[in-house]
Amino acid sequence: MGTKKSVSVLGLGRMGSALANALVGEGYEVLVWNRSADKATPVGAKRVGTPEEAFAAEVVVACLTNYDVLRPLLGNEIRTLVNLTSGTPQEARETARWAREHGVEYVDGVIMAVPQQIGTPGARVLFDGSENHHVLGAFGEPVYVGAEAGLAATYDLALLGVMWSVFGGYLQATALMEAAGVSPERFTPLVGDWLAEVGAMLPEMGQEVRRNDYETDVSAVDINVAGLRMLTEASREQGLDTALPQALHGLFLRAQQAGHGQHSVASVIEVIRK
Repeated sequence: MGTKKSVSVLGLGRMGSALANALVGEGYEVLVWNRSADKATPVGAKRVGTPEEAFAAEVVVACLTNYDVLRPLLGNEIRTLVNLTSGTPQEARETARWAREHGVEYVDGVIMAVPQQIGTPGARVLFDGSENHHVLGAFGEPVYVGAEAGLAATYDLALLGVMWSVFGGYLQATALMEAAGVSPERFTPLVGDWLAEVGAMLPEMGQEVRRNDYETDVSAVDINVAGLRMLTEASREQGLDTALPQALHGLFLRAQQAGHGQHSVASVIEVIRK
């Protein structure tokens, strides 16, 4: 095996430590830096006392709490920055602009995994900027989403938005079923089956959105407005919080009022776009 480049990791939280361990395991020379001394140094890595010392590595991997922590650390000495700090698309674009102005090769990425998955095929790393970067393969499966900075962050938040919506809906539903005396163990298998059926509908919904063609002979917005009103009322009757079903009811109601009552659920995107 040829000599691999030196890599530094800024940030030794759970994810940063997992990244450093994965790099060590792949044979990289690894430097690590953390703001506080309370984090253990991964076995096989070398601890440095300042970010500037970490910049001696050929590649700097940043996995910090947020961009407010990252920005003051950035320095002209960095040659290649692989930024895995979570943030908004605009924050990623601003950092890419800084990199261009300072002659720094910039890769912006997001990790779609938990720390325990790092270094396995189950860890997917979405990235933009430079199309290929060798260190990402140490973390899992690299997925290039495009050259434009901010794309990876957009994918990240969009996918997490789907996840959070599913989690919120599941917990609202589970609370409603518990109020009726049905345990999560009994209810959840039906949820899994239902989500598989719902997921199978998404490609067609995406096509409707792309075509702006919302004609339907199945579940129109009118029907869903009525259903969401009933879900909200049923939650209220059981003494549950109604913020989530109320929000969805309001969204679908606005689509109905905008003239989409007889259109498919996909037409709700017209309200979201505005």
